[in-house]
Amino acid sequence: MRHFPSPFPAYSSPPPSPSSTNNNMGGPNLELFKFAVYVFFPVAIMFHYGNPDWYEKNVAPLKDQFWPREDTLNRPPHDNITLQAELARFKAEREARRERRQAAEAEAASASQGEPHRLV
Repeated sequence: MRHFPSPFPAYSSPPPSPSSTNNNMGGPNLELFKFAVYVFFPVAIMFHYGNPDWYEKNVAPLKDQFWPREDTLNRPPHDNITLQAELARFKAEREARRERRQAAEAEAASASQGEPHRLV
């Protein structure tokens, strides 16, 4: 068989013939080992990290760093009575803000009437 020069020098050697390659595979024991690793490794990881003792020791102390405390969470009303109470509270807060804003605007208007306006 005649080989022509390759335009790529890194690939200039001819491919090996099928009879000259060494086909020593791992055999059935290697395949059995790989299968055991593929099956039992995830099971072992789930067993280790799913253990309640491990969770209480390693995850529970860090819980406050990731999740807010229960008393700071927003609890929407679930029945009509608490819904009406929340609406009344929102309306009262809105009315108080409006009154404060109007008082501040009235104070600013009365303060600006005392001094003349300058154009420069």
